[in-house]
Amino acid sequence: MSAKKGAVVAGVAVVVVPVALLFSVGGKEEEVPTAGAAGLDAKQIPGEYLTWVQKAGKICPLITGPVIAAQIEAESGWNPKAASPVGAQGISQFMPSTWKSVGVDAASKNGDPRPDGIADPFTPGDAIMTQGKYDCDLAKGIQKRLKAGTIKGDPLSLTLAAYNAGTGAVERYGGIPPYVETQGYVKKILALASKYTLATDDGGATGFAGRVISEATRWKGVPYSWGGGTVEGPGYGFGKGAGVRGFDCSSLVQFAVYHASGGKIMLPRTSQMQATKGKEISPSGMKPGDVIAYALNGAGNYDHIGIYMGAGKMVHAPKPGDVVKISDINNGYYQSKPKTIRRFG
Repeated sequence: MSAKKGAVVAGVAVVVVPVALLFSVGGKEEEVPTAGAAGLDAKQIPGEYLTWVQKAGKICPLITGPVIAAQIEAESGWNPKAASPVGAQGISQFMPSTWKSVGVDAASKNGDPRPDGIADPFTPGDAIMTQGKYDCDLAKGIQKRLKAGTIKGDPLSLTLAAYNAGTGAVERYGGIPPYVETQGYVKKILALASKYTLATDDGGATGFAGRVISEATRWKGVPYSWGGGTVEGPGYGFGKGAGVRGFDCSSLVQFAVYHASGGKIMLPRTSQMQATKGKEISPSGMKPGDVIAYALNGAGNYDHIGIYMGAGKMVHAPKPGDVVKISDINNGYYQSKPKTIRRFG
């Protein structure tokens, strides 16, 4: 049961503004890309709700269409008349007390995509747009706490945890609360979001491969941090990465594969170990979504790793002082290095 349903908190007044996700790098605030190459797989969405899911997924960068769709499936199974035993109502399952504070009028009961003067939780357009605004307000609160250093973790996972258990619980535990229900909810939504995600990369990858690419490319522009990053998102590293919040090459790959698989595939933390996992693929058989490990300083020591996107491109976290970006692997430097290609999923 989600917090908005009254499990932990209910009837919280929400003031929503579109927000960009920011984090501080050396005292300078930079926007963190969150949508990346991910797109909504329209074929997975019931036609009458597609426009509303698309609109709700554009309110703020973190809460994408696939996230909105995943929550709807988990909450009501796409039933606009759903009513739970505890009183939650509609396709997005709002409790009346919460709806009174946050409900918006976006559509008419008869399906007309224009406001009719009534905010109704049983009107899909009203409910889905309210859901998007509610999620984005939670995301804004989570981002403030990440910047203040009172919590740590992946912004999306933390936002989903706040949706289920309340922002207060997330702050109290400094991250995702140790509640079985909340941890299960976060994993479930992330897994379902992958189901509703369609990648739009140069290689035309879809399915698991497309999700791997999307999960990596959404972090373009995030700093390289030696030893930084986990499956929960960017993190502070050590040594060369001390004081820098971001990813190194292997943590970016670990994050992408973990989330693309809905948490089912946890790769080792180092590129050397990652290069021994999965199915080995010949260079001629390489496809978008495959992982490429390079021995930059001698055969047998795979000290760099990235994700192939197709068309000779790779998304990776290159080195200290750089950022997550897309590079050409057909240039002389990468072509000359020993490599192994692995496939997961």
